[in-house]
This record gives sequence, C-alpha cells and structure tokens, in this order.
Amino acid sequence: MNAFSEMEGSMANSTTKSATALMSREIRDAVDNARYARPSSDKLVATSTRDSGQHAALSPSLLYEGPEPAELRSTAPPTFVDLHLGSVMLHVNTNQAEFDLNPILNTPLERLTDIAYRQGVAAELEQQTVSAAVREFAELMRHSRKSEERSLKAYFGYEKKFWFLDAARQYCAAVDRVTEAFDGVDLRSTGLLRMQEYVIEYAHGPQYTALKGEVFGLIDTLANVRYCVWVDGGEVTVYPFGDEQDYSEAIHNTFAKFRKNTVRDYRVNYRNADNMNHVESWIVDLVARRYPDTFSRLDAFTQRSSFRDSGLVKFDNEVAFYLGYFSYIARFREAGLPFCYPDVTSEKGDIAGTDVFDIALAEKLVQYHSSVILNDFRLDGPERIIVVSGPNQGGKTTFARMFGQLHYLAALGLPVPARAAKLYLFDEIFTHFEKSEDLTTLRGKLEDDLFRMHLILEQATSRSVIIMNEIFSSTSLKDAMKLGTRLIEKLSALDAYCVCVTFIDELSTINDKTVSMVSMIDPKNPAVRTFRVERQIADGLAYAHAIAEKYEITYDWLMRRVPS
Repeated sequence: MNAFSEMEGSMANSTTKSATALMSREIRDAVDNARYARPSSDKLVATSTRDSGQHAALSPSLLYEGPEPAELRSTAPPTFVDLHLGSVMLHVNTNQAEFDLNPILNTPLERLTDIAYRQGVAAELEQQTVSAAVREFAELMRHSRKSEERSLKAYFGYEKKFWFLDAARQYCAAVDRVTEAFDGVDLRSTGLLRMQEYVIEYAHGPQYTALKGEVFGLIDTLANVRYCVWVDGGEVTVYPFGDEQDYSEAIHNTFAKFRKNTVRDYRVNYRNADNMNHVESWIVDLVARRYPDTFSRLDAFTQRSSFRDSGLVKFDNEVAFYLGYFSYIARFREAGLPFCYPDVTSEKGDIAGTDVFDIALAEKLVQYHSSVILNDFRLDGPERIIVVSGPNQGGKTTFARMFGQLHYLAALGLPVPARAAKLYLFDEIFTHFEKSEDLTTLRGKLEDDLFRMHLILEQATSRSVIIMNEIFSSTSLKDAMKLGTRLIEKLSALDAYCVCVTFIDELSTINDKTVSMVSMIDPKNPAVRTFRVERQIADGLAYAHAIAEKYEITYDWLMRRVPS
C-alpha cells in the first residue's frame, strides 16, 4: 500500500506498540499492550473550552463574602499611572498568565466584610499545608486545560479524543487531590470553609462519582486492548492478539553467548513525537474497528460538551488571584521586607503605617540588591492632610505614591508593604501629579493644574483619598501660596484624607487638619538624602542650616572669624 511506503526502516516481528502513540504517560502505559506478529486469516488491511454549568448558582466565592458585584472594571483606574500600580498588577497577572486577573485587580472592594473575608482566605492560603494542596490542585487543573487545548489543536480524530480523555483524567486527579487535602486540614477562614464543604460534597456526589468511574473505567478498558500489526512492504495489517510468541527473549539469549566484554552500544534511541502521525492514526483507526464496543465508549465520552464543574473552575480562577500576588511579593519577603494584613476602617479617625515602602520602587531596588528605605506615618483624631516638604530628590513623591499604594492594595484585601498599618476604606483615589504641558489642550501649565484640581474637587467626597504632588510649581511663590492655601482649605472642608507634596512649608500650618512631614538629609552632608520622611515642623531651617554648616557660614563659624 503506497500510503505507507514512506515509513522508515522495518518493524521487528515481536515488538510492543501503543494504541494511542502519544498522550500522558498514564494513558500511554495503560494502552501500551499491543504486539507485532504474522497475521492470521482474520485481518483488516489499511490501504491508504468546555465547562459545565452544574451548581453554578450554589458555588461559593473566594473573593466576596456577600453578593458579587454586577460588573468589574475592564480598564485600570487612571491613578495606576501616577501610583506606579500598573507595573505591580502586570507582574501579578504575569505570574498567572492563563487567567485575566485585571478585572479583579482593577476593582477595589467597597465593603469591609469583603476585605476581612479576603484577608482570611489569603492568610490561610499562606499556610504551608493549605498552600501546597491548592497549588497542586491549580497545577493539575492547568495540565487538564493543556490537554484539552491539545485535543482542540490535534489533527486526527482519535488523537483529539485521547487528549480529551487525558484532560478528564487530570481533572479527576485535581478533584481527588484537593478533596484529600481538605479532608485532612482544619480550616478557619469563612471562604475556604465554604469551599471545603462544596468540594467534599461534590467529590462524593453522584455526578462526579459517575464521571470518575467512566473516565478510569474507559482507561482500564483501553489498557486491555491488545492487537498485532504486521508490516509487509507497503501493506500494514492489524489483527487481534492471539498469544503469539514474543521472540525478544529468545533473540537476546541466542546472541548473549557472543558477548564477552563490555562493548559499545550501537542502539539508537527514538524520540516519541508530541503529535500523532498519519501512520499511527490509521493504525488506531483499524484498532478501533477491531474493538468497536471499546472505542464507541470513547466516542460517546468525547461527545459531551464538558466534564468540569463550574464551581471548581471558579475556585481555580479565583485562587489564581491570591497565588499570583503571593508569587509577586515573595521576592520582597526574601529580601527581608515586611508585609502585613492591615486593619481597614470606614470610620474617620486614626490611621497609621509602620515601616512602609513604595512597592514599585522596591521592585527595582531589590533587583539590584539595593537597600529599601522604610518610613512611618500617622494621622491622629481630626488630622486629615499630610503636607510633605523638603529638598528635591529626597523621597517626597515616593512617600506620596506609597500612601496611595497602601490604600489601594488594602482595598483588594491583600497584604500591604508595611510592618503594621491601619488604613481607610475609600470610595475613590484621586491623584494630581505634575505633568508636562499638552499643546492639544491650549492650556498653560498653571491653568492645567487648576483645571485638573477642579475636576478632582468636583468628584471627590469625604470618603475619597487624594494625593497631590508638586502643585502650582509653575507659578510664583506668592501665587502658589495663595492658591495652595485655598486648596488646603477646600480639602479640609471636604474632610478627605490627603497627601500634599509641596515646596511651600506654610501650607502645613493652615489648620488643625494638616500635619507636616519633611524629607530628611544627612546633617553632615546636605547633598546626601536619607530618603526618610519624618513628622516634624517644616520651617525650612534644617536644610538651610545643613547648607550653612557645609560652607561654614553658620553663626558659630562666623563668630569664630569675627575678632572679639
């Protein structure tokens, strides 16, 4: 038969041959029982995303304690650019590349109960036993999806079906593994307790039991499929295996007497191709005709639209949110940087952070093994506005970004870059960072600053968090002082939490809602920034005194030069 004439070499008369020629090792081993031998008269000759909706309404969520939001944000908040959160979320997403986590990452929570719910789930997922089981479940589910993708991409009919069966086997392994783990662990978080109950009920339910029985029953049946292949020139014949003699041992014993010393091994190792070729496909088609009952069961199984439970698919999707973030912050923890689950409140009052840092900047510093500066902040009682001043390049903007990052990550229910923190549940974060002039708007820089601040004040509420960086730097000191004072007064009346980076020290003393924080320098060398931002009066004298000391023009130095 000319269609087979391109086969290279010849097949030994007594060789084992797989009915599938590929698939995972488990299925390959299960059906790898065929032999080649001379044919008898009884022969056949060859001449030429699926997820079920079961329990969808009942499946628990790992992300929401109460009703799930009707819609998630498809695009990132505009503040991501100023807060450098875009790069953070990109890395979290990259760690779980199979899932689109952006809608979850783009949508901060609005209820304290949901934040506490996520924090409980996240904290428990960080425990070694729970983490190992969930990660193994996620990995097996990934293998199941990969096998199904191979099924969709495969060219030959039974190749598609074998990959689909392998996907189901991997899925069953994932369900069994997570069920076994949940059976033997004492969970405490509400989210994982709900999922534990759901998984165990599903795994012992009739639907999954029937699926598992069908999958492994079919694999066992395929394991008993034994056939013979006879190759004679261009003709390939498939016929039932009839306990023909295996000549391998006889040949080995015959030639063993000629072997005296260790000799070079001239045997060639053949690599199994990842895909089934046309020869293997036709052989399997002939085997299917020999065993119609077995392969009709395989045909029927692969006709189903799906085999996965939607609740477990949802579990797999949602747990990726936590695992992706944990993978991202692992590099910082290895560098000794602290993370904590903050106390989040919706009541106005004290908020604070201890040993906090800018996570986006830390990513670059850790990469180059540089030290990361930790800072503290607090707002007590009626205080609402942190006014940050000090020399340029001293860490003021980094501090402002950090304040926004902390609040946003806390609103996602995730650990934040701090040793301890108490933060506010906002309705929106607004940022006003310095930007270059845009010729298309026909507005000057000062006019653009005022226009953007006007939009923020129109939209912001008392529950907003507002971060302003280097406002009114394009105008004179007198005008900037007047505009800045009006702005601080409006923000004070709004009663929103705010960080304002400015070169005008006087803005920190406008009323009792403002607090002064100053970026520090090395007293011995004013050219050296410590990047520490500390709570102290902004009188501008510390920096001026350091400069005067450097150039020896302080009062003490001058008195030394003046004759008594």
